[in-house]
Amino acid sequence: MVSYGVLSIIPILIAVFLSIKTKNVVLSLFSSVFCGIFILNGYNPLETTKVLVGKYFINQLTDSYNAGVIVLMIFIGGFIELMMMSGGAYAFAESFKNSINSKTKAQLLAYFTGIMIFFSDLGTPLIVGPIFSPFFKRLKLSKEKLAFILDSTSSPVAVLVPFIGWGVFIIGLLQKEFELLNLSLSDYESFIKSIPFNVYPILALTIIPALTLLKLDFGPMKTFENNPIDESAFEIDNSKYQVENAKGSFVWVPILVLLGTLFSMLGTSFITSRVSGSAFRAALTSGYLYAALVLMGLMLFYKSKTFKEIFSIYLNGMKKMSEIVIILILAWSLGVINKDLGADQFLIGFLKTLDINSGFIPAIAFIFGAVISFSTGSSWGTYSIMVPLVIPMAVTFNAPLYVTIGAILSGGLFGDHVSPISDTTILSSAGAGCDHINHVKTQTPYAVVNAILAISVFLIGGFTQNSSLILFAIISQIAILIGIKIFTKNRFYKGDEQCSTFQEDLKKQQVN
Repeated sequence: MVSYGVLSIIPILIAVFLSIKTKNVVLSLFSSVFCGIFILNGYNPLETTKVLVGKYFINQLTDSYNAGVIVLMIFIGGFIELMMMSGGAYAFAESFKNSINSKTKAQLLAYFTGIMIFFSDLGTPLIVGPIFSPFFKRLKLSKEKLAFILDSTSSPVAVLVPFIGWGVFIIGLLQKEFELLNLSLSDYESFIKSIPFNVYPILALTIIPALTLLKLDFGPMKTFENNPIDESAFEIDNSKYQVENAKGSFVWVPILVLLGTLFSMLGTSFITSRVSGSAFRAALTSGYLYAALVLMGLMLFYKSKTFKEIFSIYLNGMKKMSEIVIILILAWSLGVINKDLGADQFLIGFLKTLDINSGFIPAIAFIFGAVISFSTGSSWGTYSIMVPLVIPMAVTFNAPLYVTIGAILSGGLFGDHVSPISDTTILSSAGAGCDHINHVKTQTPYAVVNAILAISVFLIGGFTQNSSLILFAIISQIAILIGIKIFTKNRFYKGDEQCSTFQEDLKKQQVN
C-alpha cells in the first residue's frame, strides 16, 4: 500500500476548512472527496472525475446496505412531511391548553409536547412554539425561556432515537467504518450501547424539568424572566400547521403503528439486543410505510385533506431527503478515500509520537466535534467528518468505542446547540417569537454547564467505560443547580399561583 504521508489528511482539512468557511456541508464534502481522489489518481483531473463517479459514487449507491439506508431515509422523509402537514401535531398540542394555568405547568407541558414530536427536530420549534407562546406571554414567562425549551427538545431528542432520520443517518456512518475496519460489530447495537455515553443531549433534556421544578434561572435568562419583552415582530406564521378537522390521533396512532410493526417483525429484543442491519432496515421501512398509510387513511376519514393533497405532501417529503442522501453518499465516499490514502494510519502514527493515552480520545473527540459544529452550525455535517476520522483511531488505540461514539455525537450536538447559525437554533428563536441573539445569549450558560459535565464524563469514561456515569452527571447537574439557587438566593417565581385558563380569559373578555 502506497503511503501518502501528510497528503493523506488534506481531504479532511479541506472538509473542515470549507465547512467552517462556507457553512455548506455538501460543497465541503464534495471538495474533500474530489481532492482525495485527485491525489490518489496522480493529480489528473479527468481521471479523477471518471473515478469519482465510476468507482466511488456508483459503488456507494449499488452497495446493498447503502441502498437500504437511502430507501429508508426516503420513506422517513415522506412520513415526517405528512405528519407535519396533517395538522395532527398542532391539534395534539392544542388539546393540552386547558391545563395551562401556572408557570410550572406551562413550561413542563411545552417540554413534554416537544419530546412527543420527536420524529422531526425542525418540527418541534415550528409547531410547539406558536402554540405555547400566548400562554407564556399571559403568565409573564419570557419568549427566551420558550426558545430554550424548544431548542432543548428538538435535536437532543432526535439524536437519541435509533429509528428516525438522525439515528438511521448515524448508524449508516458507523456501519461503513466497521466494514472498512473489518469489525464484526452491529452498527445498530453500537448506537444503542453508546446512548448512556451520549451525555450532552441527555443533560440538555434533564436540565429543563430541573430548572422548572427548582424555580431557578441564572445568567441572562434571569434578566429576561424578570423583565419579559414583547417581541411580537419576530413571530412567524404557523397557519400551515393548523388544518381543519385535524385530530391529535394523527400523531399517536401512526407512531403506535410504526412501533407495532417493529415489534411484530423484530420482537421485543430489538430494543437492547443485536439485530442484523438488513432485518432492522426492512422492519423500519415497513413501519414507516404502514404508519404513513394509516395516517393517510385518518386524514381521508376526517376529511382534513384530499387524496391528491395527501399524496403530493408525501412525495414532497421524499424529495426533501435528497440533500441528506447526497451527504450520506459523500460521507461514505470520504471514509473509503481516507482508508485508501491511509489518513487513519498517518494520524495514528502522529498521535503515537505525542504519547496520548487512549482514555483521552473521547474527550478530544467531544472538543473537536463541538468546535466544528459550532463553526458550521451542522451536527450532521460534523458527524460526516468526525465518524470516519475518529472511529479508526479509537479502534487502533483500543479506546472505549461506545464512549467515543457518544462523545462524537455529544460534541456535534453541543456545538450546534450554541451556534448562532444552526438551523434548529434559528427556528427555535422564530418559533418562540424572540430575538435570535437573545436566545443564543440566554441558552449558552445552561449549555456550557452541561458541556463541562459531559467532558468530565468522557474523561472518566475514557478510562472506566462505566455506563452509570450518566447518573453521576445528572445528579451533579441537579446539585450544581441547587448550589446556584442557594448561592444566588434566587427568588424567581414569586409563588406559582394558579392562573385562569385561556378559555376562561376569553369568556371574561366577551362578558366585558
